[in-house]
Amino acid sequence: MNKKIDVNNLSQQYPLIKELQNLNYVFWANPKKQQSQPQSNALSMAMVYDAEARLKRFSSYIKEVYPITRISDGIIDSDVKEIEAMKKLIEGRRGLTIPGKLMLKCDHSLPVAGSIKARGGIYEVLTYAEKLAISHGLLTEQDDYAKLHDESFRNFFRQYKIAVGSTGNLGLSIGIISAQLGFQVTVHMSADAKRWKKALLRKKGVEVIEYDSDYSEAVAAGRAQAARDSMCHFVDDENSKELFLGYAVAAVRLQKQLQQAKVSVDAEHPLFVYLPCGVGGGPGGVAYGLKQIYGDDVHIFFGEPMQSPCMLLGMMTGLHDEISVADIGLTNVTEADGLAVGRASKFVGTVMEPVISGCYTVDDSFLFRSLKAMYEQENIFMEPSAHAGVYGPIELINRGMDYIRSNGLEDKLDNAVHLVWSTGGDLVPHELRQHYLQTEI
Repeated sequence: MNKKIDVNNLSQQYPLIKELQNLNYVFWANPKKQQSQPQSNALSMAMVYDAEARLKRFSSYIKEVYPITRISDGIIDSDVKEIEAMKKLIEGRRGLTIPGKLMLKCDHSLPVAGSIKARGGIYEVLTYAEKLAISHGLLTEQDDYAKLHDESFRNFFRQYKIAVGSTGNLGLSIGIISAQLGFQVTVHMSADAKRWKKALLRKKGVEVIEYDSDYSEAVAAGRAQAARDSMCHFVDDENSKELFLGYAVAAVRLQKQLQQAKVSVDAEHPLFVYLPCGVGGGPGGVAYGLKQIYGDDVHIFFGEPMQSPCMLLGMMTGLHDEISVADIGLTNVTEADGLAVGRASKFVGTVMEPVISGCYTVDDSFLFRSLKAMYEQENIFMEPSAHAGVYGPIELINRGMDYIRSNGLEDKLDNAVHLVWSTGGDLVPHELRQHYLQTEI
């Protein structure tokens, strides 16, 4: 992982590296994308449906400990809505037309943890808890899982530890659900993590260890802690199959939501999805599920900050986690704390090679302009990193027309749905919301 990168030679092979270095907007179309549904020995849609079934088993427990979820019968999910006013504003400001509908998957309002990480993070902890309880004869899959709320289970789980490295939102989801179940939990947080997220975790009884360095050091520290303690489970954002499957469940639920909204997705009605991307787990899981369901009728793009385009860089060069944004002179400093990752997950990048349509970059100033506009036009607050998705349709129209033409989509755009996947926002404190709304970069 630490081998010397010959950037000059790499730049000749991949001219977009120069554009990344110059902090220009970059749109990269993935040449390895396959039209057919990708097959993998490590993952399958059966595993995704199994994950959905596990979450349903836990729904009675979730409903018990988080009353806010009673309206959804203990299922942690978010709405899908059309954001027509935001679409009109973007078109007016940019002097362009976004053909089709612009919709928002509202994961900024996911209950319990307030971000997309609520799915994968909570799912992995629940999977671990279920495994422990069943292996000790305390639980069967036929039981009512509300029994886990009993103090005897909290005492049982208190023997075990959970550790995770995070820039923020994954740490929140892991910490909140682990502490609720009774686990001893430690969140190793990078310098990019916001103070309010650390404070919220400590209020929940979570141990938070802070680092002066970036995400990679926090993850390495969490991994090392777990390696020294057989009673400690490490949630590995870079390599965890459980996290990935928890995120992928969102695709199954989205399919039902679109059907209920009478939104067609087929050869004549393409679906474009734009996901903010950090290390890759959240967007990767969602993308995998969507590709399995919709095949070549879905076109998925990851959005990353200009100083932190680790997935774009890793996938474009094929080096994945063997190259860091620092290797090409970027700082990995961005206000989009959840996306401040210098080195992408190899596990996710490899799985995404036949799946995603491409990646693009966005600058921090857009994130804040979009944040303010979304609040004013739609009365929706999303934290800065979530707005990397909002830039997707703009980038596709501005720099992605070759992709549109090469995929025979020009005549189908009027029937298209552009789905921006929001990722966080509801737990942001009021004072910080006001600060963000007044911030100009």
